[in-house]
Amino acid sequence: MLRVFQTDILDPEQFVVTLELVPGRESTGRSVDTVMGIAKDAFADGRISAVSITDNPGGNPSLSPDAIGYRIFSLGMDTIVHFTCRDMNRVGMESRALQLAMIGMKNILALTGDYAGQGFGGQGAPVFDLDSVTVQIMLELISERINAAGDPDGFFTGCAVSPFKRTEGETYAQYAKLSRKVAAGARFVITQLGYDARKFHELMGIQKRMDLQVPTLGSVYVLTPGAARIMNRGRVPGAVVSDKLLHAVEKEWKDKKAGRTAAVERAARLGAVLKGLGYRGIHIGGIHKDFSTVGRILDRMAAIEDDWQEFIGDFDDPQPGGFYAFREKPPTAVTTTTFGKRRPPISGMDRALYAVMSRSHDVFFNLEAPLAPLFRTVSQRMQQGIWGRLFLHLAEHPAKRVLLGCRQCGDCAIQHVGFLCPESKCPKHLRNGACGGSHNGMCEVNPERQCVWFRAHNRWASVGKAPEMCDGCVPPRMWELDRTSSWLNYHLGRDHHSAGSEITRLCRETTCRLMIG
Repeated sequence: MLRVFQTDILDPEQFVVTLELVPGRESTGRSVDTVMGIAKDAFADGRISAVSITDNPGGNPSLSPDAIGYRIFSLGMDTIVHFTCRDMNRVGMESRALQLAMIGMKNILALTGDYAGQGFGGQGAPVFDLDSVTVQIMLELISERINAAGDPDGFFTGCAVSPFKRTEGETYAQYAKLSRKVAAGARFVITQLGYDARKFHELMGIQKRMDLQVPTLGSVYVLTPGAARIMNRGRVPGAVVSDKLLHAVEKEWKDKKAGRTAAVERAARLGAVLKGLGYRGIHIGGIHKDFSTVGRILDRMAAIEDDWQEFIGDFDDPQPGGFYAFREKPPTAVTTTTFGKRRPPISGMDRALYAVMSRSHDVFFNLEAPLAPLFRTVSQRMQQGIWGRLFLHLAEHPAKRVLLGCRQCGDCAIQHVGFLCPESKCPKHLRNGACGGSHNGMCEVNPERQCVWFRAHNRWASVGKAPEMCDGCVPPRMWELDRTSSWLNYHLGRDHHSAGSEITRLCRETTCRLMIG
């Protein structure tokens, strides 16, 4: 069984190179032949530890990474399978994980996933039953079962992080969620794409400050004008290409040969800088035709890596008014964070609603509060008769609908999201932190609205409680409680706070190390 990637990335003396491949929409033909050809050449080259296979990138249908990944795996090339939460519920995801384990493909990049795109007959239905934290825990549980059955090798799971955020709230949210992912079992990290060396440096500093001793690969991309325009317009969630960089790329590619040379040089220089900053390796993307470009990048990197500090200025590309967690610029060692130095952008109404709901929660929804036994007794009596249930329905749902946009999930999680509803306010229903797709504080899916986790950060930060963004791990929604009273479910011990499932147990035991504020 291949364990090349795991062996390499856990060896501190190794600088790891992985290569991202994007399957096309066909099951045979040129696109498949191209991907297979690149994989074969990568294996023959010997410098690539693994190829990663994307899972319906952009939410659009493509060939399954499991199918083409297994063909590549059979060649002797280790693979990393992207495993998203967009298209399957937890039953389907567990079934898929068992299939991957059976065929030996156990390197998993666990992702929330882009929102659903266009498929057969129109836009697909987004699922997001689990998120990138809870799917890590699910894979950990399956690994325990695999080990108990006699297979010593469980899943080797990783996660993504998007450090290239302009606002403090989004930046904090990314690092808070990273700590949750690592606490939940992530063994490696791959960054989203960006060209700001100070942000790459920041991520290394944050990991040291949080004591997240997890090997990290920085993303490197062969940037063409077409790809640069798409990323500049925000159509690749989490990736950042500034106007300045876009104009430079367009100018370089006025002559195609010069453009290709410049793209290789930029990728090689960024790779050298990442190695100098302490990254364990690089993750190369943008290879769509053949492997030769990868070889040129690696050859050039080897020639210039000792001079990496000379190239830091090539990646001095801050976003206008952008937030940085440290004042120091690379390669200077970072010291104290700047989190909490700026006043969070929060309205008076938001501040007041948070204060009222926070206080109400402490009184009515705190199992340690003096009145908790009384509320439990009242709840037991009200659930026994139709009039009690009707009264509770009229008391609970209209108010929550007006204040929160309540969807009557029956398993309320507003206290985990700054007293905002993740079911109605987040298209991905995320309970464990922000996805990587927000831009300037606005939602990836609904760019006219603020990201709910950006709002949650601002609420918490305004009262000095930002670390609550990483208060353990929140179990997934209990669908068996749908359309029932969350108030009753809470006081009667039926919701995610009290449920006795294995995933709930592990979520309780997950301790996140948030020391950034």
